[in-house]
Amino acid sequence: MPPELGPDSLAVLSGPTFLYSNSRGDVPPGSIGGLVHLDTRLISGWTLTVNGSELLALRAETIEHYSAQYVLTNPELPGLPLNSLGVERLRYVGDGFHERVEVRSFRPEPVRVELRLAVAADFADLFEVKSVVRDRSAEIVRNHAADGAELCFSYGQGRFSAETRVRCQAPADRVEGDELVWDLYLPPREQWQVDLHVPLPPGMGVVEPVRGDIADIIHGRADDPLRRWTEDRAVLRSDNQPLERTVRQSRDDISALRLDLEVKGQRIMLPGAGLPWFLTVFGRDTLITAYQTLVAGPALARGALLGLARLQGDTCDDFADEQPGKILHEVRSGELTRSGLKPYGPYYGTADATQLWLILLSEYWRWTGDDETVQRLRDNALAALNWIDVYGDRDGDGYVEYATRSPEGLGNQCWRDSPDGVCFADGRIPVLPLATCDLQGYTYDAKLRLAELFDGPLDNPALAMRLRDEAGTLYERFNRDFWIEERGGYYAVALDGDKNRVDSKTSNMGHLLWSGIVPSERADAVVRQLMSPDMFSGWGIRTLSREESLYNAVGYHLGTVWPHDNSIAVLGLARYGYRAEANRISLALFEAAEQFGHRLPEALSGFARERMVFAVPFPTACSPQAWAAGAPLALIRAMLGLNPEQGRLLLDPDIPAELGRITADRVRAFGQEWGLEAVGTSGHLRLQPS
Repeated sequence: MPPELGPDSLAVLSGPTFLYSNSRGDVPPGSIGGLVHLDTRLISGWTLTVNGSELLALRAETIEHYSAQYVLTNPELPGLPLNSLGVERLRYVGDGFHERVEVRSFRPEPVRVELRLAVAADFADLFEVKSVVRDRSAEIVRNHAADGAELCFSYGQGRFSAETRVRCQAPADRVEGDELVWDLYLPPREQWQVDLHVPLPPGMGVVEPVRGDIADIIHGRADDPLRRWTEDRAVLRSDNQPLERTVRQSRDDISALRLDLEVKGQRIMLPGAGLPWFLTVFGRDTLITAYQTLVAGPALARGALLGLARLQGDTCDDFADEQPGKILHEVRSGELTRSGLKPYGPYYGTADATQLWLILLSEYWRWTGDDETVQRLRDNALAALNWIDVYGDRDGDGYVEYATRSPEGLGNQCWRDSPDGVCFADGRIPVLPLATCDLQGYTYDAKLRLAELFDGPLDNPALAMRLRDEAGTLYERFNRDFWIEERGGYYAVALDGDKNRVDSKTSNMGHLLWSGIVPSERADAVVRQLMSPDMFSGWGIRTLSREESLYNAVGYHLGTVWPHDNSIAVLGLARYGYRAEANRISLALFEAAEQFGHRLPEALSGFARERMVFAVPFPTACSPQAWAAGAPLALIRAMLGLNPEQGRLLLDPDIPAELGRITADRVRAFGQEWGLEAVGTSGHLRLQPS
């Protein structure tokens, strides 16, 4: 949460639109709060006062992800005793930003009060909101309505333009600067209200919005596209109510983060990455979230595959780090991108999204048997494979490496993409290009999976054989070059530009288990490392071992615990048969989720659990974050041992006693719906009528 808005700050969001405010519903100018739509801040100040004073918050809560209610009263004021007024603010984001302000007098005599709404619009790019906002005030044009019915701010610079209109259903008595002022006369026990509306321009990612009267929306009486969408998802129940609530919260958060795209005339949905900084199309985040949530239904996975294929690289552009066949990292649409100062339209600086796209294509097919979609994406798959072999392997040594070519590019282009996210045990930062271990595991898995597709719906057995041979060669070379015998045996996080092993112990070893590139005889050593006290905090596996020089419990990739990272490790542990260790991590994360309203944040601090009575979030963690929201579904899948295999759905449960019985309905596989029930190591599947 934005710290200057206070610990009780609230957000409402819908697709690529969100509004952050403090617990009064205000956005103080100069904060990082405000109304942001498609990476542009349309409202940077939104402050409601009575007789010149801020109101007091009694309680504020989000109702759905797109709606919130604030209950306020007045402080002690001249001529207006404390608690004389009840003020409610009802708001939602849908086909615009809507707010209703209701003022009720509790005085036995009539009162006169001045209600004032101060508005500011700075049109800052989201990248600026995170750092330093350029002052655009001299270029912002105001065209406020003289009758008090509307404030209008507009801004244009080169190819970029934006507009903010604040429309009033009850026109203000006067406009003073950028402030709407109402002079209210309130008889005893009487109520007054005004509806405010800020229209939003259409654009990529805007979802079907909720519409209706604000009160009907707040109280659940309006038609809600979210409810219709979630009705088509799998439903989980458990004897353990906190687990059930965590999974339900995950479902709701994934729904909140959906983005809406049109691909070749077809509407698709895919998950954006997270609130507040990443409500946009991503490569890595979107693909991992889609993989995690396949167990609940294939729609987001299919949308991610089609949407990212549409934006697949087709040329060499150093500024954008684009290359033919490469899957993008991130798409932005704010002024800095549209004016060419930032390379995010789209930006391709990721070395793992291309392999993850192929892995998701395979997993989608395994769950659905959808030959048609796979065949439709054949050319994209071949282009992705060509990127891995030609562009990803920069020096022909058989490993995928990365180094940005862009002056605005990311230095680290694996999931550990902070500047110090990949480091030596002694704290040195390695020279580029880097071949991180996770990239090689993903490449190995992608080639084996692609071979399966070419033996099947893509019908090229010769290419399938070649891919298996290449995967086998990579397996042998990787296990020779990345393995370190010292300190109990473990995998280096990377090879640097001089082919030195980057020798820190990291959670990336869990990704290697997920990919299957670890020989069975080394699995014990890898699992011991991951579950050692230096790496397992009690809440999950740390990104970096406490043994290493740069370890920091609140360092972004230097010792924090990431739920998505742990969910990948759990799937890997289950793959190699380490179900007890997988369950230990899963239970820890479910217990952490209980402490955050059943919602896992993007990352937890890496403090040891035995020294803390509660889990501590990473200070600026996104919440909700898509792949953190997807993590509980992946953990449940690992517990259930639920996997598609050659057109069959297999169930091999190992449910911890603490969770009791787990049941699920509407699990989709191969165009049919399945129900399941599991307790302990027993379980059964049943085909449900369509």
